Amino acid sequence: MDFKSLQRKAKQLIDKRGGTDSVKEDAQELMNIAKGSGSVGDKAKRAGEALKDPGAKGPNAPASPQRPAPGTSAPRDEPDMPQPGSPSGA
Repeated sequence: MDFKSLQRKAKQLIDKRGGTDSVKEDAQELMNIAKGSGSVGDKAKRAGEALKDPGAKGPNAPASPQRPAPGTSAPRDEPDMPQPGSPSGA
């Protein structure tokens, strides 16, 4: 196993998520969801939604000005989407 490569990939993922503070906020948010009320299915849905945006978005975190209001849609930056000029694979 190539540990250098694994370390490099882990660092890239952490940097992509917004750094170590953002990852810590994500972990705290997931812990709060897990300890909260609701069924396992509800908790899983909330956890999935929470991980879409890096950093905590709970009641103690400031609301993001770019977050659309419930029931509306807004363009989102998708890091996994092909960028203009890159091969689409099709």
